[in-house]
Amino acid sequence: MTEQLINILLTFGMAMLPILEVRGSIPFALGVLNMSLTQAFIWSVLGNITVVAILLSLLDPVTQFLMKHSKWFNKFLTNLFQKTCHKHTERFNEVGAIFLITFVAIPLPITGAWTGSLIAYLFGVKFKHSFPLISIGIIGAAILVSLGFESISALIQVF
Repeated sequence: MTEQLINILLTFGMAMLPILEVRGSIPFALGVLNMSLTQAFIWSVLGNITVVAILLSLLDPVTQFLMKHSKWFNKFLTNLFQKTCHKHTERFNEVGAIFLITFVAIPLPITGAWTGSLIAYLFGVKFKHSFPLISIGIIGAAILVSLGFESISALIQVF
């Protein structure tokens, strides 16, 4: 494999990881792998969006399997769903789309696509609605992280 392909796969794969997502893959691709901003942005966004499609597709079957085969998971997940839905459904229905986009776009740990996918699942947001909203949030986060990295790099070069 060529070095460029390895760098693309590393960036794409890192963007799929929880916590890191585009928040970690873009700075890594720019600072360590010396990728161009365009390449780092594209491969990070694609990796993060890919994992969202996987998560949104698998969360329900995995949850149903766990609830069916484990009394502990059944009790835990039933309580989680009931508590979450009872406490927050009305408010989420009012601002759900804006909330999902904003939550995913905030470039902090635990506010990314993985958690956004879990939130969408907990509130029963269908794939056809949640996937584009979370994807928009990922693009927003990637823009913020890219601007932040480039700004900090420029400041470091000045001093």
